[in-house]
Amino acid sequence: MLQQSLFLFLFFTLISSSLCGSSFRDEHLANLVEHTPGFDPSAYPSFFGTIDKDRPADDFKDHLGTPGSSPGEVSVEDFRAEGYGESDDTEAFKKAWDKICSSDTDVQPVLVVPENKKYYVKPITFLGPCKSDFITLKILGTIEASNDPAHYKNDRYHWLLFYNMNNFKVEGHGGTIDGNGKTWWENSCKINSSKPCTVAPTAVTFYQCHDLKVYGLNVQNAQEMHVSFEQSVNVQAVNIVVTSPGTSPNTDGIHVALSENVQLINPIIKAGDDCISIVNGSKNIEAIDVTCGPGHGISIGSLGAKKSEAHVSNVLVNGAKITGTMNGARIKTWQGGSGYVENIIFQNIKMDNVGNPIIIDQNYCDQKSPCSEQSSAVQVRNVFYKNITGTSATKMTTTFNCSKTFPCEGIMQQEIDLVYKAK
Repeated sequence: MLQQSLFLFLFFTLISSSLCGSSFRDEHLANLVEHTPGFDPSAYPSFFGTIDKDRPADDFKDHLGTPGSSPGEVSVEDFRAEGYGESDDTEAFKKAWDKICSSDTDVQPVLVVPENKKYYVKPITFLGPCKSDFITLKILGTIEASNDPAHYKNDRYHWLLFYNMNNFKVEGHGGTIDGNGKTWWENSCKINSSKPCTVAPTAVTFYQCHDLKVYGLNVQNAQEMHVSFEQSVNVQAVNIVVTSPGTSPNTDGIHVALSENVQLINPIIKAGDDCISIVNGSKNIEAIDVTCGPGHGISIGSLGAKKSEAHVSNVLVNGAKITGTMNGARIKTWQGGSGYVENIIFQNIKMDNVGNPIIIDQNYCDQKSPCSEQSSAVQVRNVFYKNITGTSATKMTTTFNCSKTFPCEGIMQQEIDLVYKAK
């Protein structure tokens, strides 16, 4: 979106001029655009101005509909899902989805996973587009994954896959999606070095979805990543709760890839890897009021692995509480890659006992053998850190490990108060 590039270009220009001269004016991000000559908010509504920053997070609960029945409602139990946690309910879920997706009535279709039940489900794809313009999935009970790797032989990357959906809404009404990941963790090479390094399924993937809303979703014990938004546009995810042990390998909380216009509002994430990871092809990403820890922090990357080209731009992290994580606000890129990370804002973040609270690492290397020095790198530019306070678990509270050939550019800090807390 053109307005986003214009917005952040003007934003960093204003910051740079303010830091060189008079003090920086503490205005809302949207105001910086709206008061720019020539900006027409009616023609170009600011993506970053669509959320009321002063609104209590609990108010977003109003997005959830009531768990009661509605005229267009279909239950998975209508198709003989048993919900005892032992019998295979996969076929019932498939039939219920086919029924909902093929519905072309005037009543908006709603698929319900009933409360107080546990539904055992193997890998499944909820395929769109559907005939109805708006479909809702209400999760009141528990959906539990098969932990048998043989059930994933056709696709080891996905468990619950929502593919090619438009105007789709997922509502968690106290229900849970359980990846049942313990078996996968025990067989990870990061836990047992004698095991081969292989991929494990992502618990919930939204792939090629447009105008997607996810409210109040609880996801736990993912096989690998918990929730992933991929090749999706116009996503709003509110009050997602992710829970896994801090020792569970590669269990990112929320992953964003090849997507744009994504808002993550009030997520609460306890995981064994990045609380939020934003990777190649992502732009116009906003994370508000994030609670993170345990985990590896809020990360952009990794990017540029195996000499690949990567692009991430226009990311705002506004408000976060990060506790006991390996890293805090992190950007990580491999040597040998190309492309850019640009126009990034981390602000209003409180940290408690966080390792590497602020870190840019253009020499990231996540492998057993040392990474060889490369001449190319993913360019990191226009990164702004503001109002980041708290305690660090490492003596170095700020680390900029930048490339020799493509060094970091336009890195700015303001109101940073991080203190090393010795153990």
